[in-house]
Amino acid sequence: MAQLLRYFMLGLCIFLFQSQVCLAAEESTPEQAKAMVKKAIAYYSANGREKTMAMVNDTNGMFNERDLYIVMYDLTGTVIAHGANKKLVGKNIIELRDVNGVLIMQEHLAAAKGKNDGWVNYKWPHPKKNELGNKSMYNEIVDDVMFACGIYR
Repeated sequence: MAQLLRYFMLGLCIFLFQSQVCLAAEESTPEQAKAMVKKAIAYYSANGREKTMAMVNDTNGMFNERDLYIVMYDLTGTVIAHGANKKLVGKNIIELRDVNGVLIMQEHLAAAKGKNDGWVNYKWPHPKKNELGNKSMYNEIVDDVMFACGIYR
């Protein structure tokens, strides 16, 4: 009986370890978010603004992977494409604050211009988990468009 219990506990430990590894593999990294922005910028350079906006808005498109998605803004703070929430497209969010009072869009613009190496930290709803999460978002400006992609920590 003791040996059976030992095998059960060993199996349980292996299962729990593998579950944590699988869960960790689903969480994207800062490097992956930054690479997604670079990929979107390359697509934009090759295909133009309209095609890029359409691809970003396509939730099954090339800019929507796991918990990563691209958001495109104009420089006044208006969302022009959003990989997770099309309801935000066309909305100016320059005054939008997170639950801690962070002026999100203003921080994005400052980051894209070089502050904090392009990164902004704030609270935002997680699109896959339906809960408030800690988000870090990478931002870059090309022409008059800001590209952003973030991770949940």
